[in-house]
Amino acid sequence: MDPNTFPTKGNLILAKNSLKLAHMGYELMDKKRNILIRELMGLIDEAKDIQRQIDVTFREAYAALQIANMEIGITNVQTVSYTVPVEESIRIKTRSIMGVEIPLVEADPSGQAPTYAYYSTKESLDQARQAFEKVKDLTLNLSMIENSAYRLAAAIKKTQKRANALKNITIPHYTQLSKDIADALEEKEREEFVSGFLDDGTADGKLLVFPMSKSTHVLMLNGSAFDRFSAATGAPCIASPKLGLTCPKRRHMCSGSFLR
Repeated sequence: MDPNTFPTKGNLILAKNSLKLAHMGYELMDKKRNILIRELMGLIDEAKDIQRQIDVTFREAYAALQIANMEIGITNVQTVSYTVPVEESIRIKTRSIMGVEIPLVEADPSGQAPTYAYYSTKESLDQARQAFEKVKDLTLNLSMIENSAYRLAAAIKKTQKRANALKNITIPHYTQLSKDIADALEEKEREEFVSGFLDDGTADGKLLVFPMSKSTHVLMLNGSAFDRFSAATGAPCIASPKLGLTCPKRRHMCSGSFLR
């Protein structure tokens, strides 16, 4: 048996603190999930827009490339392509969204000056070069967005599992544990009180007033003074049959309920 489930006040405090912490954790997980979903929806919309731009730009680039192949020849176009430098300015950084690391891709802007001579080429080759440079920039941006979307989706799935575990397992467990310990402690405290005291605070079978302290009132009287009171009023002293009290000749000790 787990010692933390024993009905003690210390375990009750621990259970309530754990329950409070579980509620706070669930609220944080729920907020994190909502924020990540909102970010993911924004990335999906942005990715769709970039994909449309890439499709249009690719069509324009290949159309211009076909025209260039016809005007200056495929061999010449292939020779010019060897002069295009390899892209080495790409840098990948990261940024955090609610603890989720997503990539941030940066690259130097493409140069506007061509790497070939104008006298041996046509305008269609310039148009193809510009279109493919635009495709390169859009592709970098799209790769960053798609990778971010995949990471956010994985984080949302993990956050959803944690939130469900808190809601369906942890919170009900500590709620029931707190109730069981509190009921056991209440029953234990009731056993420490005289049943007659509890009866005074019970109405219609329900305990409405819980006695924190209670005692029997005892009235101490001087025998000579009570004799004068008894002679004047005719009120005798009746000893308590429950307590087995008797009235001495010169001193009386009676509870208030035994005086008539």
